[in-house]
Amino acid sequence: MHRAVRRFINIFKRRSEKDKRLITAIKTIVGSKPFNLELYRLAIKHSSVAKHNSQGLKESNERLEYLGDAVLGAAVADYLFKTFPFKEEGFLTEIRSRIVNRESLNNIGKRIGLNQVVEYDQKKKSKLSHKSLYGDTLEAIVGAVYLDKGYSYCKHFIIDKLIIPYLNIDEVIKSNPNYKSKIIEWSQKENKDVKFEIISVKNEKHHREFTAQVFVDNEPLGKGFGHSKKKAEQDAAQKSCELLDLD
Repeated sequence: MHRAVRRFINIFKRRSEKDKRLITAIKTIVGSKPFNLELYRLAIKHSSVAKHNSQGLKESNERLEYLGDAVLGAAVADYLFKTFPFKEEGFLTEIRSRIVNRESLNNIGKRIGLNQVVEYDQKKKSKLSHKSLYGDTLEAIVGAVYLDKGYSYCKHFIIDKLIIPYLNIDEVIKSNPNYKSKIIEWSQKENKDVKFEIISVKNEKHHREFTAQVFVDNEPLGKGFGHSKKKAEQDAAQKSCELLDLD
């Protein structure tokens, strides 16, 4: 009922050229026009350009990113569970992790055109500061689709528009983008002491964000972030690999 009313109102609403471009982009990416455009406006807004609202909260895509991360994980888990009915839990968990990792989502985000719509402060961009920009925005878009169109539609969007067209599952299975293992192997070859530490935990209202730091011979190297310790450590390991040119 609410969606029907919103759709009726939108017919008579005058759109700016910017909104028209966003509607066209969302229709291309998602497969249909948005019901609630405000969700998608928020989904493409990086924290570097976010402003505080009347409640003192930054209006960025981070909350939608958190939600999209969970929905994406659930949809991919369901897909893998049905695709590989005889595989064990460990295999399914590992392949899901490879599909939804930062590099994979970043590549998909760029390929579906998020680099044309995401809003961020380019003056603050450094070699690594916005490395996950498109992957984070992709998760926020997933969160927006889930809220705008429901889980069933969102699940089909994830599988049919993101996973199947842009990922070869057989290649994903053969690959091993475990950056933590890569750093450890490098340290053993170079006779270096490497360790991973969680240096801070930010408690938000609805989720926690972990910050991990890689130390090589007690010197700090890459720093990473994530909604779990494992994700933060992998992010820190990947950044360390980039700094060491291990890729």
